[in-house]
Amino acid sequence: MDLQKNLPLASEVGLIVTSPLRRTLATTRLGLDWLIKGGTPVQPRAEWQENSDMPCDQGSAIDMIAAEFPEFNFDTVSPEFPDKTGRWKFTEEAIRQRGIDCRKWLRSRPETVIAVVTHSAFLRIAISPTRFANADYRVFDFLENTDELKQWSLTEERGGGMGRSPKGVPVILPTDFGLSEVSDEATVPKAVSEAADELPT
Repeated sequence: MDLQKNLPLASEVGLIVTSPLRRTLATTRLGLDWLIKGGTPVQPRAEWQENSDMPCDQGSAIDMIAAEFPEFNFDTVSPEFPDKTGRWKFTEEAIRQRGIDCRKWLRSRPETVIAVVTHSAFLRIAISPTRFANADYRVFDFLENTDELKQWSLTEERGGGMGRSPKGVPVILPTDFGLSEVSDEATVPKAVSEAADELPT
């Protein structure tokens, strides 16, 4: 399917925001090339990185990534990247706060249509309780006077714009935050995430 012809509002995209991991930068470069060639600016931002602290989700140093993707300006990426401590830590509190920050930032932007290229687990847990298949898309509007999102019925009923994504509301489990329940009182770390279904950074 040609996104340029089938993506709703494609001609109105005023900004592309992407996670600064290799797989999302490559998706931006290949999947939205017509927008980039037409002058749509791209902002890589660390806030949109994947959740876990597994090697495939940690990213690489900006000078290394910038050399591989010279067409993008990485000045918008936090100098803390690819650190996974503090606000970037693999915990429920940090991930959800990052989602709040992302939604508030999007809401504050002057563009009316923004394309975001990011990761399924971060989207599902921190942005909208919706499941995403690789290389699929969904379209959202902000609810009036809030930072909460409402999905278009077009992509909700179809299971994503490409029809590849599971329908329904996902259940959030301790394993989504790297934990495995071993008793009523304790948890232990467990390296489980949707990163297993994605390519390394």
